[in-house]
Amino acid sequence: MAATFSKVKLSQSTNGKQIKVVQIVTAGTTIHETGTSASILDEVWIYAVNSSASSVKLTIEWGEATAPDGNIEVTVLPEAGLVTIIPGLVLSGTGSALTAVKAFAGTANVIMLSGYVNRITP
Repeated sequence: MAATFSKVKLSQSTNGKQIKVVQIVTAGTTIHETGTSASILDEVWIYAVNSSASSVKLTIEWGEATAPDGNIEVTVLPEAGLVTIIPGLVLSGTGSALTAVKAFAGTANVIMLSGYVNRITP
């Protein structure tokens, strides 16, 4: 049997809108949560916009908040437009719990994240 692919919005996005990163320390602003299933994969694509006039460090907590294990760090240049942050990396639930993607930034309220998920069901 072939896998099924469904394109869905990031779970914390309202109507597909950008998600503002308000946190400046761990635990970050929740961006996306998988379901609990370990067999359903979420291929996550996230893009960032920095609306400030200065570079801002963005930390993605990829499935866990433990540094450095779950941290993906990138400096987002000022007013650079959409910058690819997560290029289709895959997450799933544990079988009994969801897995979360969170984010915090060096400056609150200037980084906006958008994106989508390709949900892959076996």
